[in-house]
Amino acid sequence: MPYDRISELPDAVRDHLPKHAQEIYKEAFNSAWGDYKDPADRRGDATREETAHKVAWSAVKQKYRKGDDDNWHPK
Repeated sequence: MPYDRISELPDAVRDHLPKHAQEIYKEAFNSAWGDYKDPADRRGDATREETAHKVAWSAVKQKYRKGDDDNWHPK
């Protein structure tokens, strides 16, 4: 389901991403949630939620990278 606030994001996102990256994640997830409503638009047998999470992580990775310290940093 789409997220209204970043406080609703999964713990793995809230606990490890900077606030700006969380905002990117939320917006990308919500957009993908709408874009991939139809199962025919998804790859394989991925669920709508799995697809939206993959899209969201991809969006974050365009602007952030995970450092050697296991924290996410702007590129």
